[in-house]
Amino acid sequence: MITTALIEKGKDGTYGIFTPDINSTIIGSGDTVEEAKADFENSFHEIVKFYKEDGIELPDELKGIEFVYKYDIASMFNYYNWINISLFAKKAGINSSLMRQYKTGKTYISDTQIRKIEHTMHQLGKELVAVKL
Repeated sequence: MITTALIEKGKDGTYGIFTPDINSTIIGSGDTVEEAKADFENSFHEIVKFYKEDGIELPDELKGIEFVYKYDIASMFNYYNWINISLFAKKAGINSSLMRQYKTGKTYISDTQIRKIEHTMHQLGKELVAVKL
């Protein structure tokens, strides 16, 4: 089963991950996206270990589970910190100072802007996949 693991930047600047689509509580947190992912994966493995050690059958929703990580804008730009925000904003057709505000996670972002950012990210991915060296 494939389920979503949402990555969000908290008001305190740390990152959290949770799974809204399943009943089992799996969470992770850290100062960076990488730390939060490691903590999240550790939490999942600890849950599985708990069930095995106590001889309890693993819930169906956790059997063969795969996580697809989805980011809020601030978390995405933290994780992919090699992206130049100003150049990315230009490619997406978004004001660069507004894009920097989105990166901090302190500014509301509309669905339209999210779609622009997502579309631009996907386009960059296609361009990178097509690179031949």
